[in-house]
Amino acid sequence: MQIGEKIRRLRIEKQLTQEELANRCELSKGFISQLENDLTSPSIATLIDILEILGTNLTEFFSDDSNERITFTYDDMFETESEDLKYKLMWLVPNAQKNAMEPIMITLEPGGRYVEEEPHEGEEFGFVLCGTINLHLGDRKVKVRKGESFYFKPKANHFISNCGKTEAKVIWVSTPPSF
Repeated sequence: MQIGEKIRRLRIEKQLTQEELANRCELSKGFISQLENDLTSPSIATLIDILEILGTNLTEFFSDDSNERITFTYDDMFETESEDLKYKLMWLVPNAQKNAMEPIMITLEPGGRYVEEEPHEGEEFGFVLCGTINLHLGDRKVKVRKGESFYFKPKANHFISNCGKTEAKVIWVSTPPSF
């Protein structure tokens, strides 16, 4: 099995040079070069060390990701709602919690709001598909209209509310997943 190209791709994704990867694994740059060009094969222990530095493991490395789903239909999506807070939440990608980001669509009735979240690591992005919302960031409140977006690092309590007289829909992407 040729593994060199896959190791090269992972190394480049991690923005490491061959020398940096070699130093972290206590190997020579020449060995990494030969490995990436499929001119040598590592021992299992060495491969495990390299993959750990590259942020993966044997199982993930050798899994066939060519069958990984990249498109989803309405039937794949999951919806929940809160009558008290007047919102519907739709997970747009099934099992997105295991990914680096989690896209959802929130529909807020007039006067509705989403659950207030506490500060956390990561980033938040939203795009208002229809209606007008207020984005609440700690003590700050910002109006966001149809066709506008928001982006912030969640360093304060935050939530959105519908401040208009019509339904509001927002695509919201959180990293890491928090919905």
